[in-house]
Amino acid sequence: MVPGVNGITVHVLEAGFEQRKADDALTGQRPCVLLLHGFPELAYSWRKVMMPLAEAGYYVVAPDHRGYGRTDGTGVTFDDDLAPFTLLAHVRDTLALVYALGYQSVATVAGHDFGSPVAAWCALTRPDVFRSVVLMSAPFDGPPTLPFATAAPTSAADAGGTDSARFPQPSAPAATIHDELAALPVPRKHYHWYYATRPANEDIWHPKQGVHDFLRAYYHMKSADWAGNNPHPLAAWTAPEVAKLPRYYVMDLDQNMAESVAPEMPSAEQIAACAWLPDDELRVYSTEYGRTGFQGGLQSYRIGTDPTFAEELRLFAGRTIDVPACFIGGTRDWGVHQRPGRLEQMQHAACTQFRGVHLVDGAGHWVQQEQPEAVSRLLLEFLREQPAPTA
Repeated sequence: MVPGVNGITVHVLEAGFEQRKADDALTGQRPCVLLLHGFPELAYSWRKVMMPLAEAGYYVVAPDHRGYGRTDGTGVTFDDDLAPFTLLAHVRDTLALVYALGYQSVATVAGHDFGSPVAAWCALTRPDVFRSVVLMSAPFDGPPTLPFATAAPTSAADAGGTDSARFPQPSAPAATIHDELAALPVPRKHYHWYYATRPANEDIWHPKQGVHDFLRAYYHMKSADWAGNNPHPLAAWTAPEVAKLPRYYVMDLDQNMAESVAPEMPSAEQIAACAWLPDDELRVYSTEYGRTGFQGGLQSYRIGTDPTFAEELRLFAGRTIDVPACFIGGTRDWGVHQRPGRLEQMQHAACTQFRGVHLVDGAGHWVQQEQPEAVSRLLLEFLREQPAPTA
């Protein structure tokens, strides 16, 4: 446990600590690698890559985010203040953790799923501290934009100051993609907006099948083990295209998430054969979430689907990630493609020192758990290309 981290106590897993103490006495601090988890995961999701990184000479730290696991904030309710869970608040937590550990910079910050945008914003806002970044499963396409050149006249009539085209009349609001999804022959809804609703926490915390079996089906359905995962780029952010996503992303309108994944619950034989997440390891997740519920993690979906929270991020409009960056995902992960254009935007615009996209065979969404050897190798190759940061 690390106290005094932006007003909370943070639970961390670490590897290389004993070697770090020995190195401190001889050559100074080991380079630090920070690993940020996603939803519904914990620091535990990094268990299989931490030792290979430590054995290669790094001090490796994986925290539970605020509101997750054994870090403070898990008592949050739907009616609580959302401010402590914004992206920039998570960046402050992460920066404060680095300082609390006695470091002024880290070799890299790697984030998976929800940890990916947190890691991206760490690198964008504090490149002096987060010297490189690895984004996993969720591409980052840059800060929200601000309108540009709106004060410039667009025609001679506009320059005169009275043309009615400068003052368009209000029109009826356009149908949203949510309206369009709901109007499909088989009505659907996007999981981000479902997770932002009041019932979501109770739906998945106390489902009919129990939280352990809910998580088993959820992890299975988003992994390479599920035969339905054959991802490909979507042509556009339109209802017919988005509806190609599996039910764990674009749900039936009348179902909750626990109901959506229940039909794909793996058999006892499939569970016994699941080497990447045996039942005793899944029990770590189900025990923690059974104790805390999911609202601490769901707060971020509420923030991400409320346009008012994008306003503070517009302060960084036009900024890019200017430290070395790379992306790791699974070849059978729909998360790589669920937002059309983001993968390309990340490579060609959002990151100015982009080092490559690595899609790992035999992995779905949980890439560092499903294929830890490949992920460890890719992380070490990336780290070895970077100059070691000063402590």
